[in-house]
Amino acid sequence: MYSLAPLLVLLISGLVFAQEPQKLTLKRAVELALVHSPAAMQAIADEQKALDSYHESRSNYVPQVTVGSGLGASWGYPLSLEGSAPSIVNITGQSALINPALQQYIHAAQREYAAAQINTKDRRGQIIQDTVLTYTELVKWERNLDHIHQQQADANRMEQVAEQRVQAGVDRPQMLTEAKLAAARAKLHVLQAEDSVQSLRALLYQLTGVAAASIQTDPDSVPAFPDLPAASDTADKAADSSFAVSMAQQHALAQAFKARAEHRSLWPSVDFATQYAVLAKYNNWEQFFPKAFQRNNASIGIVIRFPFFNAPQRAHAQAADADAARAKADVQSVKDQVSQQVLKLQSSARQAAAAKEVSDLEYQLSKSSFDEIEVRMNSGGATVHDEANARADMSEKYNQLQDADFELVRARLALMRATGDLAGWIGVPR
Repeated sequence: MYSLAPLLVLLISGLVFAQEPQKLTLKRAVELALVHSPAAMQAIADEQKALDSYHESRSNYVPQVTVGSGLGASWGYPLSLEGSAPSIVNITGQSALINPALQQYIHAAQREYAAAQINTKDRRGQIIQDTVLTYTELVKWERNLDHIHQQQADANRMEQVAEQRVQAGVDRPQMLTEAKLAAARAKLHVLQAEDSVQSLRALLYQLTGVAAASIQTDPDSVPAFPDLPAASDTADKAADSSFAVSMAQQHALAQAFKARAEHRSLWPSVDFATQYAVLAKYNNWEQFFPKAFQRNNASIGIVIRFPFFNAPQRAHAQAADADAARAKADVQSVKDQVSQQVLKLQSSARQAAAAKEVSDLEYQLSKSSFDEIEVRMNSGGATVHDEANARADMSEKYNQLQDADFELVRARLALMRATGDLAGWIGVPR
């Protein structure tokens, strides 16, 4: 007999391995968000709607066939029912042949579809930015959680020491209150960190679809930030490659085509039309047309329209010209806004980098002071209060450094998205 023990061990090991949480890299999180995020699905739906609108306009050249019936009784001369003779079966077909206005509307729909495609790319950029920001903030809190718990443990220990010294009459009661305040602040910081981790995991789940409990970040998967670009030509370059500018340009083209279509609605047009009907004998046809009546009837031909005078349409076309002129001016306005935005983001990134450098130096000085006081404590040259104050200052400077570092990350991400470099930094298609 063959033993089943090795097989069971292998099976159980495979199940355990399958249940172990896998590390979620930053690139993988972004790829999942681009597929799973509600914003991505909304963008796809908007793009599909624009494409369907284009197909709707173009399909006017395809004959529209309708099959129906106009059954009804007649007394006297057989009058029409909704513009058609009473009939057992009625088949009509109609399509555009030559329609200058329709051609321009089709071009406008093409431009609107192109704008929708660009809007999808713009939303992709927003999804990438939101996912990276959420991921990096989660990495920040997870990386600092042990340090924050250590701060709480140190604060609780100092509270116990202060309580003992007050009870012994060595220190004033105010010192115990100060120690309790430091412990309460440390506890608050721990709660804020744990709540932040929980909420960021939930947000990352909404973006990626990965269960919050199984999310395990990989700090090493976050690429290093490139050097800050020069401010000389970055703004103009960003304006030329901006999705917002491209959308405005496509919209302006669409408005120009629509205005041209309104003017060409005053031009002649030619439509194809056909109709087939099976007439009933009980509608008095034989009474009024005894020689010419026949049950099967058909017509096929073209309908030509010459709009000689249409004042409302002419005014409507002039209003469309104004809309087109406004859309054209909006393009330059959007370019200026993007340039100003990039300049502000560059300034914010430089200020955030400077603020981080200041916070780093302040933390180093605070840590050096704490180390010095610890040495003095061992030699009896410093008091417990000196150590507590130095520890509290070092913890505060450390927290400020972490906040400054994340503000720099936030500013750099916003700048890279504005310049179109964010997707390439992650390694996903723009």
